[in-house]
Formats: sequence, C-alpha cells, structure tokens
Amino acid sequence: MKRRTMLLSGLGAAGALIVGWGALPPRSRLGSKELLPPVEGEVALNGWIKIAADGGVVLVMNRSEMGQGVHTALAQLVAEELDLPLARLRLTGAGDDAIYGNVAALVGNMPFGPRDHDKPSYKLSAWVTAKVARELGLNLTGGSSSTADAWEPLRLAAATARAQLLAAAALKHKLPVAELGVKAGIVQHAGGALGHYGEFAAQAAQTSPGEVRLKTPQQWTQIGQARPRLDLAAKVDGSARFGLDVRQPGQLFAAIRHCPVLGGGLGPAHVDAVLARPGVLRVVALGPVAGSTAAYAVVARTTWHALEAAKALDVAWQAPPDGAVDTASIHAELERRAREADAAGAGFAFLDQGDAKRALAQATQRVEAVYSAPYLAHVTMEPQNCTAQVKDGRVSVWAPTQVPGLARELAARVAGVPLEAVELQVTYLGGGFGRRLDIDFVGQAVRVAMDCGGAPVQLVWSREEDTTHDFYRPAEVAVLRGGVDATGVTALSITGAGDALGPRWLQRIAPGRAPWLDLITRNAFPDGRALAALTAPGDAPDKPASEGLFDLPYAIPNARVTHVPTHSGVPVGNWRSVGHSHHAFFRESFIDELAHAAHIDPATLRLKLLDGLPRHQAVLKRVLEASGWGGPLPEGTARGLALHESFGSVVAHVVEVVAEQGQPRVKRVVCAIDCGTVVNPGIVVRQMESCIVFGLSAALRGRIDIAAGVVQQKSFPDLGLVTLAECPAIETFFVPGDGPPTGVGEPGLPPLAPAIANAWFTLTGERRRSLPLIG
Repeated sequence: MKRRTMLLSGLGAAGALIVGWGALPPRSRLGSKELLPPVEGEVALNGWIKIAADGGVVLVMNRSEMGQGVHTALAQLVAEELDLPLARLRLTGAGDDAIYGNVAALVGNMPFGPRDHDKPSYKLSAWVTAKVARELGLNLTGGSSSTADAWEPLRLAAATARAQLLAAAALKHKLPVAELGVKAGIVQHAGGALGHYGEFAAQAAQTSPGEVRLKTPQQWTQIGQARPRLDLAAKVDGSARFGLDVRQPGQLFAAIRHCPVLGGGLGPAHVDAVLARPGVLRVVALGPVAGSTAAYAVVARTTWHALEAAKALDVAWQAPPDGAVDTASIHAELERRAREADAAGAGFAFLDQGDAKRALAQATQRVEAVYSAPYLAHVTMEPQNCTAQVKDGRVSVWAPTQVPGLARELAARVAGVPLEAVELQVTYLGGGFGRRLDIDFVGQAVRVAMDCGGAPVQLVWSREEDTTHDFYRPAEVAVLRGGVDATGVTALSITGAGDALGPRWLQRIAPGRAPWLDLITRNAFPDGRALAALTAPGDAPDKPASEGLFDLPYAIPNARVTHVPTHSGVPVGNWRSVGHSHHAFFRESFIDELAHAAHIDPATLRLKLLDGLPRHQAVLKRVLEASGWGGPLPEGTARGLALHESFGSVVAHVVEVVAEQGQPRVKRVVCAIDCGTVVNPGIVVRQMESCIVFGLSAALRGRIDIAAGVVQQKSFPDLGLVTLAECPAIETFFVPGDGPPTGVGEPGLPPLAPAIANAWFTLTGERRRSLPLIG
C-alpha cells in the first residue's frame, strides 16, 4: 500500500483518476455490436464478429500485417472457437474503440525479470498496467504482442458468438441447446444439419449467449496447426495492397527531400528550374513533424517525375543549431560516460541485489570488458510512404502504419480538423521492424495534401531518404565486470551509456498521451524508485535502455545493472527486439567470458545459473541436444551458444562458424524456443528464420556511420545485408509450453550475435566485443 500511495502522489491529477476507477472491474474487451457499422447482409454479434448472409464470418482485424503472419494467427483463434474453416473468414479494419487497443504490449513493457513473475509486486503492477492500458486503448502492432493480446478477447468473442448462434438455432427449431453442435460452420443435430450461421444470425443478435465456454486444448483443431497464410494468394498474384499500391481517382505523387544534415533546417530553394520540368506541379516546404528533419516535397503527375525533380532541387540548407553530430565522437563520449559512471557507481540502478562492489573486490578472479553497438537502420523493403487527401474539411489517409490511432491523431493535428473528421485505412506493410511505430511520413503526407486542392497525393521516400533519415537503433557502450571462483559466478556489474529511446519516441509521437504512456512504459518499477520520473524531464529511467541486462535470468547473488542516459542528437527509435537486440550481445558474450575464466563449459555454467527457472533450462537442454553440443565437428568449425528471454519467449541458439578470409562465416544455426501455446507452428518457424537472417546482417556488418551530420550509408549496397548464398542452414525446435502464446516476431534475433561471437572465440581465441563483428 505504501508503494500505491507513492504512485498516486507522483501522478497528481492522474492519480485522482486512478482512485476514481481503481475499484472498478477491468473494462470488457468483448465490445458492443453497435461498434460495427451496418453493412447489408451482415449481422454484428459483438465488437469483433459479424456473420455474413452466406454463413461466413467477418472478423475485425486490429493489427497491422507486415509479413509476420498475424492476420492468419488471429483468424485461427476465431476459426477455432466458431468451428469454421479459415477460408470462410474475411477481415475488415478495426475502428477506434478502446477494445482494439494493445494491452499485452504495455503489460509486457513492465520492467520485471523472469524471477519476478510470482511476486506480489509484479502481479499488482500487471493488474494496474492492464487497467490503464484498457482505458488508453492504444492500437499498436509491436512488441511481439499481437497473438498474446488477442488470445483471450478474440477467443471469447468467437465463443460468445457461437453460443448466441446455437441458442438462436435452438429457439428456431425448438431443440435443447445441449443437443446442438457445429461442424465447418454448419449447425448440427442428431437428426442432421440445421443450417449455416447466416440463417441464425439475425435471431442470434437478439439472443443471450447463456454460459460461454472456451474450448479445451484437447478440443482444438485449428490452434497448433500450420495453416496456410490468408494473405498468401494475394501476395503471390500481386493483388495485395501495400502502401505504395494505393491508387485513388485524380491521385498525385510527391517525393521527399530532407535536409541532408540531421537536425538541419530549410533554406532558400531555387524552385523555378524544378517547376519547369515535365509533370511537376508544385514544391511544398515541410518543417519538422513528429520528429522528422525539415524537408521539401515535390508534387508531380507520376512518382518518377517527383523523384527525379526532388533530386534536382537546389537548396541552401541551414545547419543544425546545436552543430552536426558525428558517430566517432559519439562512441568516444559514450565510452567515457560509461567508464566514469562505472567508477563512480553512478547511473540509474535498474537492478541492485546483494553487494556487487564488495563481491567483485573479494572474487578469486575478476574479468572486465567494454562492449559496444552501433546505430542501425530499419531498412524496410517498402520505403516510407503515405497517401492523403484533404477535402471539404475531412482527411482521408491510406498508410502502412503500426499505430493507426496515433497516425490518425497526428493527421487531425496537422490538418487542423477534429479527430472524427479523419478516416484512416491501414494497408499491408512492406516490413515494419519498429520503423512504422513512428508516423512522421503520415504528417508529411497530410501537410502536402493540404496544398493540393483536394486531390489525393501519395508521398514517397526514396531508398536513400529512408536510410539517411531513419529513427535509428541507439548506439550504446557498456562496461561489464564479473567475479568468479571455483563455484562459478559470484558477482556481475554492468554500466551502460546511451540514448533513452522511450522518451524520444513519446515526445514526438504522442504528446497528448505521453503522461499515461510514461506511467505504463517506464515507471512500474517494483520498489517505486522510478516514480519520480512521472514529473521529471525526458531522461527518466527507460526500460529499453537496459532491457536484456537488468532482467537477468541467471542466479548471480551480487548483481548491479545501471544506465546513464545521453543526448546524442541522433534520432533514435524502436528497432526489432529494441534493447534486447544489442544487450543480449553484451550479456551473453560476457557470460561466456566468465565461463572461460572459471574453466567451466559455457553450457554447464548457464544450466547452473538457471537453477529455479525450469522453462529456461528446458530450452537450453533442447538446443544442446539438437545441435550435438560437445560432439565432433569438421576441422575448422566451432560452436557458440547464447540464450535470451524477450517478449515473454525464451530462445537459445547454437551456431556453427568457420573462418573465411579471417572473418566469421555462419554455416548452421540451431534454434530452440518456448513461446507458450503455439497457434501456427509454420508461422513461428518462419519468424525464427526471419529473425536469424535479419539478425545476421546486423551482427556481421550492420552499422550507421554519421560524419558532419550526414549519414554515410545510402542504400542496400552500403548496408552489409547478407546474401542468399551467405544464409546458413537453420533448424528450429519447439519446447512445449502450456501457457498463453508469447512473442515470436522478435525473440529469435537477440541470441544470434553473441552465439556467433562466442563461436568465433572458440575457433580463434579472439574475443570480439563490438558490433558489427566484421568491421
């Protein structure tokens, strides 16, 4: 209760609101049928499910499909409870009601480790966070949370609809409900088929469902099956509509040209020569919007005319007021800050157990290392784009976005219209990886459309603009120190320095919602130490700045993990697996260093340190068995191991590495994963393969260099992406989990880089502590 009092005092007016609804039950996510707009031939039964006249089902889809397979996995949950073939489901976009918000993503962002989940502090924080998240209703596709978030509400919506339909059929045919069943969407009785869902929908909408029961795992026929993806045919035949595929009557096209220096401003532009080019209509000046750098947009009749004219535009750009950034200087400053904080015991302590300082001093052997990671670009296959129309006081937006509600709010602010005057349609996303959690391109498109006389306009970023004006994964440097003796690891100290991306993202994307998002993304610490951050400026403790380090699975009695927030001046954002993406490299490489210092096999040490976490131990044992750990290998080949938990899932990789021209070449990756209940194993396997290939590019050659404020990498050839010929053999193994589904879109990435680095050390004796591993 003391902690709750501290929470409320820190919240002020928001605290009063919490008192007001704190005793109320959590908001239902079933939703009313009135939420769904009436369509002839369709009958809504709740906020998620409509029944078509032919007996098919229309499912409200509240998550963005960016290749991860979420539309199929969520449809399987509904098909399961309705006993309906997947082919009989059709998807429609979600509205703006709070039931479509992502509760699981915000609960999953609480700063707790795997050994905290049985503690009362975790359970209380999860309950409060879930309540706030339901009220906030933030529709977000990210955090590998979509299936976890849908697990209860979608199954309940479908099961409730099924119960209503059976009750309606019982009334119509004057039969007991208990004698009815469903097979392939057809209501059945012992005497034969009674009809499809469409024949009972109107009555069902007026009928109470009675007792609603979810299927047991023994009854599942859809969940756990590798069903073909619903979007497969459209993506093969070209009918799938991505952002770049949007076409509206009278549509114009615009290309962006940002100030090449990050943070720079607009200067005089010589537009006459550009306006004289064929097909060019106008040039629009764009100030910074939602974190973007100032830019000009050239509007033309075709994308080609716009892109070519934008490249030819002659501008006297203004230098940034605080000077140009440089990555070499930034990395030197990060190391200085980390070393100074380590020596002084400074920084915010995300984890502080035992007495790490004393234990290190008393250790039989001490190991110290400095690890670093660079900025990284997202490199989505489809560059940023958005189509917008501003006409007659209304705004229409077609966007590949991960946050449609926030994109809609930004469109309203830019256009100066009420929120209800904005309609947004989410297209397929040609990759997201966290980049489309930002909405700068939406604001830019709306601003350009305001100058186009009511015509729809599609704003397109070139690949070069996309690469050089990203919101990059933060660079970071960490000082790690460990103590070992004959029994194993006795102490661990980690001090990191880097930009806190959470505050930067909140400030640019959701200024009106930032206080509430602060509450649930940064300040639910078990002992209340971070509660002062609610009234603090932007660099209050930020979970992504230390996730993967403080949430330590290993039972080390004396451990301290701290972070020093910095202001590099480089725009930073969410990148696939966020802080875990580089912190796993720091921690899992260093655990190997400690194992070698203690003369203990790295797998043996990990199994010992994971005592009390049977789920983690099972994953580790599975990957060791599947990879043949400790068994013979071809000459010139070595194995490396890493294990990491992120987004609720535990993943372990064993990689096999050879040396080619003095550099690591990955030949084989064996992956084991516990992601709770597996809805579609085929999708999970493909996501593990995606994480591994994506992570391989980042681990081996991925980096962003900035000189005099200008990003040096421009396009694919500069980014070190792995080729098909460089891809290793990948094997994925499931460790059965009996809990709800956990994340799969990101957890396969973090353990890859440290597994490669650990294999390289075994092969060569060289410890590489900086990413990328190939300089």
